Amino acid sequence: MKFLDLPPLQRLNAFLKSVDVGDYILQGDLEAYSCKLAGLDKKLSKSLDQEVQTGSSPLELSASPVGPLAESSSRKTLIYLILTLNHIYPDYDFSLLRAQHFQKEEGISRAEEAIDSHLLEVSKVWAKTPGLGESPFLECLWSSVDEAICLKECDVYCYKSDLETDPFGEQASVWSFNYFFYNRKMKRILYFSCRAISKQAADEATETSSKSYNYNTDNDDDDSDRYGMATEMDV
Repeated sequence: MKFLDLPPLQRLNAFLKSVDVGDYILQGDLEAYSCKLAGLDKKLSKSLDQEVQTGSSPLELSASPVGPLAESSSRKTLIYLILTLNHIYPDYDFSLLRAQHFQKEEGISRAEEAIDSHLLEVSKVWAKTPGLGESPFLECLWSSVDEAICLKECDVYCYKSDLETDPFGEQASVWSFNYFFYNRKMKRILYFSCRAISKQAADEATETSSKSYNYNTDNDDDDSDRYGMATEMDV
C-alpha cells in the first residue's frame, strides 16, 4: 500500500497530531492509502489470503463483518484493513487480526455522528487557532475527507481494539476511535483515528518513570571501575 499525501488532508492532519483541550491531549491520524500492493505488502497479502481461507469457520465463509470470506473481494477488504494498521503503527503487528476484530458501520452518517461528538472540544481549539478558524472545524474535516475519498461511495469499518496488543490501550488513554473509509472504485482507504491522552495520567507515568532511575553515588564509582562501560550504559 502507498501513502497518499493529499493536500486536503495535510493541514488537518498536522493540526490533529497534538491538540490540547484542557484535561487531555488529543492525538489524531488522518491518512489515505492506495490499495495497490507491491513488495512486502503483496507477499503478506498472499499469505494472509491463504490463512483466512483455511482458518475461517463455515459461518465466517458465508458471512462476516467484511462480507463472506469465501469471496475474494471480502478477503481483500480484510487484508487492506490489516495492512493499513501495519503501515500506520509500525511498532505493532496486526497480521493476526481476523474479520471478527472489525465492525462494519451501518452507514456514513453513524460514523460521522460518533466522530463529531468526540471532537466538539477540538472544534473549539480550532476556532481559536490563528490561521485555522476561518471555517468551522467539522465542516473543514468532512469536506476534506469527502474530497479525498468520496464518502457516498465508501463502506465504513472500525477496528475493535483489545486494548492490550495495540496502541489504543496505553495507560494514559481516556478514549479512542478509529474508522476506515474504504472506496472500492477508487481502490483507496482513508483511516481516521483519534486518542485522548489524559494529562494527569501521562504526567504521573512520567514522574514514576523518572523516580525509577538509579543515579551514581560514591559507591557507584567503584562499580564503574570494576565493570566499565556496561555499568555506564546500564545507568
